[in-house]
Amino acid sequence: MVNTEAVSTEAVSTESIGTESISTEEPARTELLPVGPELRPVVERLAQLYRHDMSEFIGYLPEPDGTYEFGKLPVFFAEPGRTALLIQYGSVPAGFVLTRPMAEGATSISAFFVVRALRRRGVGREAALQLLRSRPGAWAIAFQPANAGAARFWRGVATEAVGSAWREESRPVPASVAANEPDDQWILLDTGSIPQ
Repeated sequence: MVNTEAVSTEAVSTESIGTESISTEEPARTELLPVGPELRPVVERLAQLYRHDMSEFIGYLPEPDGTYEFGKLPVFFAEPGRTALLIQYGSVPAGFVLTRPMAEGATSISAFFVVRALRRRGVGREAALQLLRSRPGAWAIAFQPANAGAARFWRGVATEAVGSAWREESRPVPASVAANEPDDQWILLDTGSIPQ
């Protein structure tokens, strides 16, 4: 929270993000917001950036109209047990998270995206930790082995969330998701015993 009563004459370092200027001295608050009808278009637009980023690892190509197909996205807004959350950084939409229940009882993070301007600033880490702490229990997080940034990020988040009480394994990518892809890496952890 910025104290508006005391204003310093010293210069404050800022960086422009879209039309917002964000102070690098006092970071904005990171929040996870449930996505209802009013926020759905925001997530749908951010999902285009996500699919573009993932094209480097999965080979997605744009449709003839220049957009990326994301046929499963609508189920995260409608199907029971699935959730879509907007990552908000101050007043700026910073990314989104999609989760789904798995047959084994864990919650899977199906998609996690932070806009490039806010990466390596702790926004994604804070959002991921908030998510894991919001629902104590088993979690399963998949990423592509070629995505070294995601591997570092999720291993670091898992360690911060539960110490060394997590494991990593390879699992085949379902043919319904992508044919002939290398196995995904999965981080499995349980936040049921961490203090809130």
